[in-house]
Amino acid sequence: MTASGDDKHPSSSDVASTAAAAALPKETAPETPQAAAASTSATSEAAKAAEAAPEATPATTEAAVPAEASAIPPVLESALAAALASGSAPAPVPGADEVIVPAQTADGQTTETETTEGTDDVVGFSDTDSAVGSLDFTSLASLTDSIREFRHENGRTYHSLSAGKYWCPNDDPENSRLDLQHHAHRLTFDGALCCCPKEAGAKRVLDLGTGTGIWSMEYADEHPEAEVIGVDLSPIQPEFVPPNCSFEVDDIEKEWTWSKPFDFIWWRALLGCFSDAQAMVQKCFDNLEPGGYLEMHDGTFPPECDDGTMPEDCALLRLANLAKDASASLGRPIDVSPQYAKMMENAGFVDVVFAKYKWPTNGWPRDKKMKTLGHWTLANVEPGLEGLFLALLTRGMGMSAEETTVLCAEARKDLRNPAIHAYWPAYYCYGRKPE
Repeated sequence: MTASGDDKHPSSSDVASTAAAAALPKETAPETPQAAAASTSATSEAAKAAEAAPEATPATTEAAVPAEASAIPPVLESALAAALASGSAPAPVPGADEVIVPAQTADGQTTETETTEGTDDVVGFSDTDSAVGSLDFTSLASLTDSIREFRHENGRTYHSLSAGKYWCPNDDPENSRLDLQHHAHRLTFDGALCCCPKEAGAKRVLDLGTGTGIWSMEYADEHPEAEVIGVDLSPIQPEFVPPNCSFEVDDIEKEWTWSKPFDFIWWRALLGCFSDAQAMVQKCFDNLEPGGYLEMHDGTFPPECDDGTMPEDCALLRLANLAKDASASLGRPIDVSPQYAKMMENAGFVDVVFAKYKWPTNGWPRDKKMKTLGHWTLANVEPGLEGLFLALLTRGMGMSAEETTVLCAEARKDLRNPAIHAYWPAYYCYGRKPE
């Protein structure tokens, strides 16, 4: 059975409308006078434009939170200031005078590689990781070195394990964006790390595509009784983590080798990761103990608008639609999240809960809470446009890096325009494996 909500979470299609307060980041970038000035100017300008704009239509107002929700707290303002100030310019593309020595991959594709400093074990990577198996020391050293040789494309770095599978980079700008995205999620869900009953009481937790590991570490901090394992294609997680948290480098599309089942599997921001999302949902079901939960969170493309203020030919919409087509041509679609509930039911999950929420593209909403979400979303997406779309459009659509960068610059103007009342649609879904 599929439900649109539960007693604990809203049954409306817009979860963001009931979120009450932001969960503050553990660490924020130091605020500089320039960053503060940029934030004050951008926030003031967006707020004035939003106040001058007509009230949102009923469909848009659906996503708004209660009017009494607070505006951006000062500490949150500082984080946004730094992010917006540092993200105003597009990511650089290698110039004509930049000399890069190409390397040849197994599939014949020319890339560039960069080896990180030193030859010690990769941070968060151990001899017992499922990606390693039974290897002698020489083989292990060779493998860890190869995993640290990140692929270079268009001035960004990408994972080397199962190279080419994932479309987002793994460099510092992208990792900062992922952490901003995490805090936007916590704001959306009133500080909660998840929505299913495993918000408390999980014993063995698997975080698929953990990225920077921020969700795994925070869950482990808040639930010291739980064993939390984060797995990713890239060894980008920190070295010092809670004692009940560990990270592994592995390709989760391949055979899982964990010997014990999990009682909670977490899936977030995995659009475009899989050639067969249904098969991955089934794999999660098979590796849960009876009564265990899978929870999935993902956005989708393209952005939507409820009041007709987003022109059909605007650059933002063109960019998103090209990305959707590119992902389909690469065999890893980025628009499958609306089918998550059906996938769970097909796999055998019961008590499935599925709901939609909205992330405004900027601070255009009049409601204070949704305006705060919009500021976070802008800080999350705007500086990262090139990282999000370079690989997709150059690999999947045959566009050049320069063409993609120009289109991202045009779309950036739409993202910042408070007269365009657009939002990124997103979904959460969870279900239980029968006893």
